[in-house]
Amino acid sequence: MAMQGLIGAVEAGGTKFVLALATPDGEILERTRLPTNTPVETWPAMAAFFTQASQRHGPIAAFGVASFGPIDIDPASPAYGTFTTTPKPGWSGARFHDALAQFNAPINVDTDVNGAAIGEWQAGAGRGCRTVAYTTIGTGVGTGIIRDGRSLMGISHFESGHILPPHNHNTDPFPGICPYHSDCIEGLASGPAIEQRWGRSLDQLADDPQAIQLIAGYIAHLASTLVLLHMPDRLIFGGGVMKAPGLIEAVRSATLRKLNHYVQHPRVDDGLVSYVVTPGLGDDAGITGAIALGCQAIASP
Repeated sequence: MAMQGLIGAVEAGGTKFVLALATPDGEILERTRLPTNTPVETWPAMAAFFTQASQRHGPIAAFGVASFGPIDIDPASPAYGTFTTTPKPGWSGARFHDALAQFNAPINVDTDVNGAAIGEWQAGAGRGCRTVAYTTIGTGVGTGIIRDGRSLMGISHFESGHILPPHNHNTDPFPGICPYHSDCIEGLASGPAIEQRWGRSLDQLADDPQAIQLIAGYIAHLASTLVLLHMPDRLIFGGGVMKAPGLIEAVRSATLRKLNHYVQHPRVDDGLVSYVVTPGLGDDAGITGAIALGCQAIASP
């Protein structure tokens, strides 16, 4: 049965919003970018884009939102779609429904990393998989776990970046930058942590194999933990840090050492070349996932 109406898709990031009006099969009819200022500025601009795009292309049947957080993504919660403890000025307490309720369409809200995970599952490096773990290593560190196209959660969204890895203070005296845990994975291996430790980004440290190996070790601790907890068909690692030359290869090697042949399965190939991969959609994973979230809102309002 063909879906009627169009999908309003929102990829809400810490610095910019990407908005798109798309058909349910993923064809983007119109898209734009807005700076992530404050809701006072962003909400009216977002509503105006969807109003004008809808006038040109047709009615909006549902919205899919893949957003930065922390944000309430429990559909049963009265605060569903509301930013909670985000340090971003003006955003705590803001709710997507405040801007989009005027369209009288269902709104499906998830995290940005879950949205990217769904996008990769549908059209990128996660195609053909039932369970996918998508991790971004960038300004922050986070993981979305997708099972049959839907994201998993508990009382809130997962927070893999705040897992505490083994930290040898002799080889890595850097204390970490997380305000809550200091030397969690985000505190040691995120983009800002790398900049603070070495004064450069990791892609500028390609001539320093020890730097690559150090960061790869922390990421591999997360990778092996994800394997043991979720047994995904594939692990996808994206984000700015992962673009550093040689890093994905080093993560594969370190993950192999940590798992030490414990997990035996046809999906887990000898060198993890097809098991631990980079994204297939690049920067379009988030908006692709947001469209998919909108389709889910139609399928199960």
